[in-house]
Formats: sequence, structure tokens, C-alpha cells
Amino acid sequence: MSSKNSRLRVALVALVVAAAGLAVAGPAAAATQQAPAAVSSALPEQAPAILTGFVDLPTSPLPADSRKHKFTVTYRNDSSVDQTVAPQLLVESPDAGPFLDPSDVKVERRTATGCWEAVQLGSQTGTLYTDLSTAQRTLHAGDTLTEQYRLTVLDPDAEGTVHPRVGLYG
Repeated sequence: MSSKNSRLRVALVALVVAAAGLAVAGPAAAATQQAPAAVSSALPEQAPAILTGFVDLPTSPLPADSRKHKFTVTYRNDSSVDQTVAPQLLVESPDAGPFLDPSDVKVERRTATGCWEAVQLGSQTGTLYTDLSTAQRTLHAGDTLTEQYRLTVLDPDAEGTVHPRVGLYG
């Protein structure tokens, strides 16, 4: 076997392994994309926070009645150090389908001023999700995170589960 063929096979195997890893990662990995850090010559560059796990909160059936429904994501930092966290709302399709599309629902987030702002949803294999990277914040020791979402189902035939959770970073 020539070394050219050997290198080609190694490259092909590496590509297949990388693709398989992405396929297995699921919506959690898709929702953790980090925005590039801004470059500044005045301050040393900080390492980006790494997602280490999730705290799953109680789920509920997707209310397909076209009314606005509120969902609250709450998490208390019981540790003695500051913690980077990110609230997230997942809207999961039934395992057997049909898969939800972002146009099937409208999700809004309550701002600090009390107004509702639209939240863009990502989608992967039938799971709709709010972006973790834009929701990251520092939760001081002893503080509680409370994030309110409002969900409206626009497709009366939509079925699924609403799954609030909090991403934890280390």
C-alpha cells in the first residue's frame, strides 16, 4: 500500500469519526456555540467558559391552544463561589414525530425592564432550543437566577414537551 493511499484512509477515518461525534452530540452541543471573544490589547484574554452539565427542571406538555403560557427557569447558586450559568428552554418533539419547526411556536423572554422580547430558536432533530451562549451570566454565591419565558404555540397540531433547564459552566 502506498503512503498516499494510507494518508487518504487516515484522513477519511478522521472525517468519519468527527462526523459521528457531531451526530451524537445532539442539541446540547448545538446550543453551546461560543461567540468569538473580542480581542483587546489592554486586558489579558480570558478562557471561554466550558459547559460542564445541566440542571433539568420539571417538564410539561406543549400547550397547543394558541394562548400565551409563562415558563420560569429558576436556579439558586448554593456554592460559596460565583458560577457561570445559562437558562435554556427546550421544546422537544415526540420521539416518533412529527418534528417541530421554529415556525410552530413563538418564544419570548422577559427583559430586566419587564418587556417581552422575541427569542430566536435553534433547531436540531426535532428539538427547538434557546441559545446558551447569549444567555450566559455570572450568578454570585447565594444568588438566585429567575428567567421568565412566554411560549405561544402557533400550529394547533403541534405536539411536544417543554423542558426548562440551566446550563452550568466551569
